Amino acid sequence: MTGTLDSVHPGWIHALLGERPDLVLIGCVKTKRRETNAAKDLYKSPLWHRRRAYAESLECPWYILSAKHGLLDPDKRIGPYDVSLNDLRAAARRAWSTRVVSELKSRVPSLRDKVIEIHAGAAYVTYGLEEGLREAGATIHRPLARMSGVGRQQAWYHEQLRRRGS
Repeated sequence: MTGTLDSVHPGWIHALLGERPDLVLIGCVKTKRRETNAAKDLYKSPLWHRRRAYAESLECPWYILSAKHGLLDPDKRIGPYDVSLNDLRAAARRAWSTRVVSELKSRVPSLRDKVIEIHAGAAYVTYGLEEGLREAGATIHRPLARMSGVGRQQAWYHEQLRRRGS
């Protein structure tokens, strides 16, 4: 049933129903501060700030998908870097996805029956990440998967945060 609803309502239905995921993964962004920071504070862009605020509003564990570092704990201190999955070949993206799934499995006792919401571009999910998480038993929601345009995505986050009173 979820797959059917997602195909009709690109993931919005879950947010509208007030369902909360067990875990959230958010993609990093290109623009970063110049000094070492907690990962959650390193990235800077309006889209990043809305993604982060949304993830924090859900009051569940969340991690950052970093092209360089793989799966990042938001509080892990890292320095700026200039690596993009968009610049990597397909084989490197698949290796990155395998690494991230492995790292997540080591942090979460079992992914079976977990609902994971992913907020990241296609480069992060289409080379094995989503498939690997599903194979581990997780249900994947990508509320913005079919939404083009950063402005529309920011508006979606703004609306979700407004509904949550954040």
